[in-house]
Amino acid sequence: MIDLIAHDPKTDEAVLVMREQEPWDDSNERLFHLQERFNAYVSFLLDGEFVELHPELAHKRARIELRCAHMPGARVIDLLTQIRDQLAHQEIDVQVIVKET
Repeated sequence: MIDLIAHDPKTDEAVLVMREQEPWDDSNERLFHLQERFNAYVSFLLDGEFVELHPELAHKRARIELRCAHMPGARVIDLLTQIRDQLAHQEIDVQVIVKET
C-alpha cells in the first residue's frame, strides 16, 4: 500500500513516499486513481495503522512525498494543490518531487 516510510532527520518528520513512474495524462481515471492513493495514505496516517507499525514515528509531523518520473499536467497540479490545502488542516505536508528520466 505505502511505497516507502522513512524518517527525515533534517526536518524530524515521518515521510510517506508515493511513487508515480508512468507519464501523466489528465484523464479523469488517472486523477481519481491519484486521489484514491492519497486517501489511502491519509487513512493509514490517521486511522492508527501508522502508529501501530511505526510507534517510533508516532509523534512526528507527517509529510507525503509524491515522487514522479514525469512532470504532472495542469489538471494533476490543480488536484495536488487541493489535496495539499486540505491536508494542511490535518498538519500533513505534501511535496511533489519530479525527477524526469
